Amino acid sequence: VQLVESGGGLVQAGDSLRLSCAASGRTFSGAAVGWFRQAPGKDREFVAAVSWSVGNTFYADSVKGRFAISRDNAKDTVYLQMNSLKPEDTAVYYCAARSEPSYSVYSYYSRGTLYDYWGQGTQVTVSS
Repeated sequence: VQLVESGGGLVQAGDSLRLSCAASGRTFSGAAVGWFRQAPGKDREFVAAVSWSVGNTFYADSVKGRFAISRDNAKDTVYLQMNSLKPEDTAVYYCAARSEPSYSVYSYYSRGTLYDYWGQGTQVTVSS
């Protein structure tokens, strides 16, 4: 399966962006889809994830209340709505997918090593 991200760009602090992740080659049915990000010189970190079947969502504390992950079954696409952006949100954002875990546990969704498929990434830059 191929994941294609889009929607990144250069914005000012306080602005909003919406990232999209579309699946190619198979559907997201039965999958967990997550967003991760990596800033220059830093480790990759978890941002948000969603279970495709029931829509459970998970967020990193750093984005809770500002970001929202959602899915569109008809379009087989996952979105990351990012509001009140801060300069520290600047990073390459990656979409990832894995088989949906049996249990709705945060760590099953937040660990990048558990994901099998990754997109190419999209750059988000927030200026102050």
